[in-house]
Amino acid sequence: MAILFYSNVDSGPRWRTQLLRQMPERECRVWPDIGDPADIDYAIVWRAPPGLLVSLPRLRMILSLGAGIDHVLRDSTRPPGVPIVRLVDPYLTGAMSEYVALQVFRLHRQDVDYQEQQRREQWIEHPQKNAGERTVGILGCGVIGREAGRRLKTFGFDVAGWTRTARQLPEFPTHAGAAGLDELLGRSEILVCLLPLTPETEGILNAGTFARLPRGAGIVNAGRGQHLVEDDLIPALDSGQLSAAALDVFREEPLPPGHPFWHHPRIVVTPHIAGITNPATAAIVLCDAIRRFEAGEPVPNLVDPSRGY
Repeated sequence: MAILFYSNVDSGPRWRTQLLRQMPERECRVWPDIGDPADIDYAIVWRAPPGLLVSLPRLRMILSLGAGIDHVLRDSTRPPGVPIVRLVDPYLTGAMSEYVALQVFRLHRQDVDYQEQQRREQWIEHPQKNAGERTVGILGCGVIGREAGRRLKTFGFDVAGWTRTARQLPEFPTHAGAAGLDELLGRSEILVCLLPLTPETEGILNAGTFARLPRGAGIVNAGRGQHLVEDDLIPALDSGQLSAAALDVFREEPLPPGHPFWHHPRIVVTPHIAGITNPATAAIVLCDAIRRFEAGEPVPNLVDPSRGY
């Protein structure tokens, strides 16, 4: 039995080292050197090319290298019935939460304004709210959203979340459904998107959403680039409806040269680095899922393809 590793952004040899450290009894193959496809039982992948997964006749499980699994579900050739596991790694959760906190503080403390003033050699002080006076809304209250909100609350921010269906969380209050989204948007001076990408959430950050936020609100998108309707963002910034946007994900990555987001003074661009998967810790989680599956035990973080997460 063999494990196949594929990633379009990461180095296979270091992953192979970490996977074999956890499961030395297994053979780990790194694409394109997969050998006999019939030997592959498990595929650990990030954005595998269409046709790769279906070419593995004995495939028993697909494991995502990230928290998102839309890259797997988009593969129309994916073999039906093969279970999919998304990565929930405390290291990744912590990194994502750090990024959210960084960008929320950047918006809260008006850093975009002060950076622009520095470029212009201007010395202007702006009125500043305390964290307890700043309302933050989190779209998506999975493991990462809950941890990010918990950390923000420790700094005193007034945090609330939104989920598609009603749920009670110990970390902060939540809103649900269409009516709940209106309630959350109406109270959120900073809006953070950590949603999974599904047909229902694609394009959720749009002109209509921005109009329902308090004037001068800021947004942070660390979910997926397809959550944002890009053509709607700059008009909302230029009109003052939004004060600033921090973006880590984009519809096209890398962000193309000449894209208007690069040089807009109210947009902070980072190159999809909010949460970078760590092979040393992720290998432990992924190999544990394989062991549990083979032992007939419940496997954490199995994906429901009908829901998209």
